[in-house]
Amino acid sequence: MKILFIYPEFSDTFWSFTHALSFIGKKAAFPPLGLITVAALVPENWDKRLKDTNVERLKDKDIVWADLVFIGGMAVQRTSTRQIIDRCKTLNVKVVAGGPLFTCEPEAFMDVDHLVLDEAELTLPRFLSDLGNGRAEKIYRADGFCDPDDTPVPLWGLLNMKRYASMSLQFSRGCPFNCDFCNVTALFGHIPRLKKADRIILELDHIYAAGWRGSIFFVDDNFIGNKSYLKKHLLPALVDWRKDKKGCVFFTESSINLADDPELLDMMVKAGFDSVFIGIESPDEVCLAECHKTQNKNRDLLESVGIIQRSGLQVMGGFIVGFDSDGPSIFQRQIDFIQKSGIVTAMVGMLQAIPGTRLFDRLQQESRVTKSFTGDNVNGTTNIIPKMGMDNLFNGYQAIMKQIYQPKNYYRRIRTLLMELKAPETIVPIDFQRFLCFFRAGLRLGFFGKERFHYWNLIAWTLVRKPKLVPMAITLSIYGYHYRKICERYIYKA
Repeated sequence: MKILFIYPEFSDTFWSFTHALSFIGKKAAFPPLGLITVAALVPENWDKRLKDTNVERLKDKDIVWADLVFIGGMAVQRTSTRQIIDRCKTLNVKVVAGGPLFTCEPEAFMDVDHLVLDEAELTLPRFLSDLGNGRAEKIYRADGFCDPDDTPVPLWGLLNMKRYASMSLQFSRGCPFNCDFCNVTALFGHIPRLKKADRIILELDHIYAAGWRGSIFFVDDNFIGNKSYLKKHLLPALVDWRKDKKGCVFFTESSINLADDPELLDMMVKAGFDSVFIGIESPDEVCLAECHKTQNKNRDLLESVGIIQRSGLQVMGGFIVGFDSDGPSIFQRQIDFIQKSGIVTAMVGMLQAIPGTRLFDRLQQESRVTKSFTGDNVNGTTNIIPKMGMDNLFNGYQAIMKQIYQPKNYYRRIRTLLMELKAPETIVPIDFQRFLCFFRAGLRLGFFGKERFHYWNLIAWTLVRKPKLVPMAITLSIYGYHYRKICERYIYKA
């Protein structure tokens, strides 16, 4: 059979880095890891092609070539997903759909020919068997969870790696915590399921052999869900792997209790990690209790962030406003925390209710869910009726975004971070595009940009005080340009 794997387009969002990618000559931040993994589950002798609409145009002739179109994505890709499904239907090509969007909201896509939901390792083989016997069903669901070690190595050969800013791989699925608003445990369970260290090394070898030397994102929702295995097996294997390697800096997501384990922090830095995304959510203990963010309670969050950054890991943070217990002071408290912490990449969103979460179920019972979940938590919208009132929530949210992404405050946070951060032990080699990036940044930010004074002041300060961190200073300045563009589109003019 001829199979076309299509990855829908991301809208212009906080994490799309749309306005930053042109500085380094890239088209998309990350590759479609899920789809190229599913491609490896499909019979080897079938013809396979990939069209990632984030990096190339999808043509009708691409669709009609295929016997089946496989499509997967997340809620933030909903608009593009619907457009692609409609095109396939018009061209009479059957669609097989899976991934988080379809698993969480199958009722919204009943016009799709086959919904292969939950973890594909469990449901796709059943679908393929039924397809071969001419009796493929409409919906396939799984009971329980798969062993990630049984997942095949992704088909990296389907990608044009040069179009992406980073590669991705997955070590674990699931999270030991159960935050009220998060759907990770609904999708993947409470007990972290792991790939063995030698399997991760095999995947890294494939990526490295393909010529990749840039950053690699461990997409785990909580990388440190099993600290014991990390310290005994995976991190020592990663340290050993990179002894004769260049580049390949790692970054990932983690819970804040990473700060409680100095040994783990040290090992992650030695293994090549340079940054970690952490859900801070709120500086308010009552809000943390409300959303069952127990790992963030009863600690000095500012000090925890500082410990992680002083170890050599930049902290990127997630923040939420709109909890029932949020009062009028929460907006200034969030601003103060973000500025003091030196968290440069601060993703602040209004609370949204994701289908499948306890929050969604509770608010739906209270008739407080108003529309579909957009998947974009930094576009100034919410799908719930907040207790403080929509106008109060949006005005406060707008005030946060105006403050933290104002050039003066943004560049001040970069300096706070660089003052604390230990220089990374692993760096991405300078290629031609990254060499040009310095001049592009100097022109766009340092000459034409409204932030030009702050930009050159930061570069001069970094050259004198932290010369090894100049590339990071430039990178974060470019990120700031992207974040301000997002705010201008969704927040400031609303």
